[in-house]
Amino acid sequence: MTLDNLLGRSLDAVAADKQMIQRLLAAAVRNIADAQTVSLSNENRFDMAYKAIMQIANAALQANGYRTKTSVPGHHQTMIQSLSKTIGLERNIVVQLDALRKQRNIADYSGDLVTDSAMNACLVHAASLLEQVEAFLAEHYPELVQA
Repeated sequence: MTLDNLLGRSLDAVAADKQMIQRLLAAAVRNIADAQTVSLSNENRFDMAYKAIMQIANAALQANGYRTKTSVPGHHQTMIQSLSKTIGLERNIVVQLDALRKQRNIADYSGDLVTDSAMNACLVHAASLLEQVEAFLAEHYPELVQA
């Protein structure tokens, strides 16, 4: 399956917008920093780290000329799963990110508590994904990240 197969169903084609991509990555950096605030609850820290993952995945998707249709259910899942196509992220990491998405849904919709290990995993994945996407963009789309 290619991302083009999802056009019109869960993805739209867009022109890569350097300013948008830079704003998304800058917002992810802020969210990762905020998620490290130990005086906050695990649930809020997890939300910030997860939000960073979504912003980073969105930046990768847009750099490749796509964006999710947010009006279609499953757009978070689409953003995560697209990472194997947009930056070549290993399948096992995509599976781990998808597990974090499911954990976020459980916490948001049932009020379940987020464990220290889940919060730390989300934060580690967010920071790692940021590094990987920045390296990918620098190599494949330097015009989108250069100042």
